[in-house]
Amino acid sequence: MTSSRLPAILIAFAVVLLLIYSSVFVVNAKEQAIVLRFGQIRAVKTEPGLYFKLPFAFMDADRVQYIQRQELRFDLDNIRVQVSGGKFYEVDAFVVYKIKDARKFRETVSGDRDAAESRLRTRLDAALRRVYGLRNFEAALSNERASMMTEVRDDLHRDAESLGLNIEDVRIRRTDLTQEVSQQTYDRMKAERLAEAELIRARGNEEGQRRRAIADRQVVEIVADARKDSEVLRGEGEAQRNAIFADASKRDPNFYEFYRSMAAYNKALGSGGKTLVLPPNKSDFFKFFDNPAGAAPDTSTPALANPAPSGN
Repeated sequence: MTSSRLPAILIAFAVVLLLIYSSVFVVNAKEQAIVLRFGQIRAVKTEPGLYFKLPFAFMDADRVQYIQRQELRFDLDNIRVQVSGGKFYEVDAFVVYKIKDARKFRETVSGDRDAAESRLRTRLDAALRRVYGLRNFEAALSNERASMMTEVRDDLHRDAESLGLNIEDVRIRRTDLTQEVSQQTYDRMKAERLAEAELIRARGNEEGQRRRAIADRQVVEIVADARKDSEVLRGEGEAQRNAIFADASKRDPNFYEFYRSMAAYNKALGSGGKTLVLPPNKSDFFKFFDNPAGAAPDTSTPALANPAPSGN
């Protein structure tokens, strides 16, 4: 009889284990659990631990829905926004949030993250357009960017609370000009750089002309000063030479006269190609020509002098 009761005992033991297993659920540190009974929220477990419920979730009896409690994130890419000046940007942003109220999260979107994020995306899109629309072209690239993200987060806060969520952070990952605006901006920057280059070139030409004029004036002044100095030195040299000649003529008048005659001969007869026809015995010019002593020429006999043949 003992052997015939063993299978029944094993079956009963297995049923008890199954009942216990189906009545126990575990909540870890990354989750929170909602206990549902016939579709209604029976309890919300937010602390990690071991919990009990009615066994067997058949016919929609006690059922556990796990909700994440760590920070979650969703992205919104390629949003076209317009700033106050009429320019357009392409913006990428993301939102970091946590499920703060699991009960409200279950009641509003049935605990569906996709549904909740879809509603937040719509609100984020509108908030980005509003915040960018209040600012000019340069604001999104300046220090105002942090305050803009704060405004977007504040706009999302009320809608997030209605879903049982808490917005932890909103970040703008990218802010780029659209293709057509980028081309317009490039053309405008190119025109500005060309205008600036022309201005710099014109200023350079003006400065170059000014410096050349200064240099030309300085050249004229330097040359004039040099000529003045040379004339002064030349005059002083002529004066010294005349003084030397005068002193020499006083010391030895005959030698001075002889020297002056030799210099005159050298100047008058030194270069070729000249023919002079003079009576040397009739002219004082040639008194040293045949007579180094400088005696008076003999006027009794005329003579023809050709001291320098013409070479023709």
